[in-house]
Amino acid sequence: MRPQNDFNIEFSGLKLGHHNFDFEVSDTFFNDYNYFDFSHTNINIDVALIKKTTIMELNIVAKGHVRLKCDLTNESYDQPINNNIDLVVKFGSELNNEDDEILIIPHGEHKISLAQYVYELIVLSVPAKRIHPRVLDGSLKPEILNILEDLKPKENRKNVDPRWEKLKKLITNKESL
Repeated sequence: MRPQNDFNIEFSGLKLGHHNFDFEVSDTFFNDYNYFDFSHTNINIDVALIKKTTIMELNIVAKGHVRLKCDLTNESYDQPINNNIDLVVKFGSELNNEDDEILIIPHGEHKISLAQYVYELIVLSVPAKRIHPRVLDGSLKPEILNILEDLKPKENRKNVDPRWEKLKKLITNKESL
């Protein structure tokens, strides 16, 4: 694993045209960000850079997997990561990275750091709701799923406030007019 500053691309000596760069991301990369939501990180980053006279275009692709804990069962599983972003690098008077797709770096700069973009690309690739694939296909049936089903609120029509029933009738009568 490269240290965070090794996610730099020195473009000053590159000729105009296409260039490719490869990086590997492991758990130590996320330790630098104090991000510990997943482990066993094994992700390859492929960067395609097109250098032009006044701008550079980058396509950053992340492929691999991270190990997550299922939100329902707390079982570990490997989540595939397959995502990409496009980034345009322009030159200006000062650094401006407020736009997600355009990075403005100062004139005279000779390298760009992709560490923050790689971090965000991977973290945003992980689904918000993390469910073990074997839970989804029904092949993993831990006891916790039965407990959760038992604790699920039961719909009881007898305890419904009668005012809601009257309001529902108003809506259905209005639609029939």
